[in-house]
Amino acid sequence: MVRPADKSRQDGQPAFVLHSYPFRETSLIIQTFTSDLGRVALVARGARRPKSALRGVLLAFQPLLLSWSGRTELRTLHKAEWQGGHAPLKGLAVICGFYLNELLLKLLPRDDPHERLFVVYRETLEALGSGTEHAATLRRFEKSLLQELGYGLMLDRDAESGTPIAAEARYTYVIDRGPVVHHDDGSQNGVELSGQTLIDLQSDNYANAVTQQQSKTLMRALINHCLGDQTLHTRQLLRDLQAL
Repeated sequence: MVRPADKSRQDGQPAFVLHSYPFRETSLIIQTFTSDLGRVALVARGARRPKSALRGVLLAFQPLLLSWSGRTELRTLHKAEWQGGHAPLKGLAVICGFYLNELLLKLLPRDDPHERLFVVYRETLEALGSGTEHAATLRRFEKSLLQELGYGLMLDRDAESGTPIAAEARYTYVIDRGPVVHHDDGSQNGVELSGQTLIDLQSDNYANAVTQQQSKTLMRALINHCLGDQTLHTRQLLRDLQAL
């Protein structure tokens, strides 16, 4: 009989640090996003000591290999190794990165594996570090995140009739249903957008200015629905710095 994997101990688990804060006099609590186990909370004992091997390693946006043990919600970190290979985020890209991290912290439950999303997150950080089209990069990540959460977007057809989306038509995207032909009588609750925006979203094409604006509005509405009463603090920072 094959024994199940022992989740109480992990060695060399690919991971990223999402958030960290001081714990007691010399330690840190770190919230991580791991390849195989999803979001995991760890205590890094002594990590704030000047001579700690962990000091300067547990940084956001950098690929790490982490080893830990424990069966409670808060495990004990034993080792962290920097893997390198990522260009450091600079300027606005740093705020975008913190936005990604806040989404994961608030929307992903602990110990819930999301291997595909982990790959998307890593690729998104690489895109933020090497490119300038930050808004398009965020939209692509948001789409993948919503898919993982069970809110995958319907973009290719009318949710009522099943007919393909027409570029010249106007639609209302109704949360939990999808796009339906827009009516001017105010009877629909949702986000109004063009058929061309839906087509562009389907193909991840954000060159059109109208698509950029309408896709941002749609994603915000869908993510707010998932967040419920939670507030995204990095969203206000992004709004203050640049209209993404």
